[in-house]
Amino acid sequence: MAAVKILVIPGSARESAADVRLAAALVKEIALADHEATRISLTDFPLPLHDDSESKTPPAAIDLKRMIGAHHAVLLVTMERLALPSPLLLNALNWLAVTRERSEEPLQVFRGKPLAVASVSERADGIYAALSLRQMLTAGFNANVIAPQLVVARGHEAFDRMDRLQDDNELAAMQAMVRALIDAAQRTM
Repeated sequence: MAAVKILVIPGSARESAADVRLAAALVKEIALADHEATRISLTDFPLPLHDDSESKTPPAAIDLKRMIGAHHAVLLVTMERLALPSPLLLNALNWLAVTRERSEEPLQVFRGKPLAVASVSERADGIYAALSLRQMLTAGFNANVIAPQLVVARGHEAFDRMDRLQDDNELAAMQAMVRALIDAAQRTM
């Protein structure tokens, strides 16, 4: 079967941010499974703060939508901030919710495309960002979010110097989520 192309989108801009480091670990895990991963930075798609009074869709929103469309699956990775996903990721999702081209239906961007959610928290129980992102995607976008999700606690100490997860349970959870996302994408190809 052909290689699955997975788009990995971290919610932070800084390379040293824990969610960007987790995104790098996820890209490596996808490659180890002999599939393709593309990691982007949302700063490469400069979007103004989404405002409902905005009448024109910025070209970067269309470019981001097309980037998602060019992949079989999407993996969203976020830091937990005040029990929410990162503001940069939330703003991008708000733009994606209203971005469409000519004859597309609203929220077409994720329709039929498997998604996975991973989050990193500085706390020991940082599951809230993953849960709120999952709820936003399933209820708001009607997206196909796979069941396994990854929550990495204590993000400041979760990685070794090579950006590998140090906790065996978190590593196993990452591997299970990647495998489930690949399987879901292969069923839609």
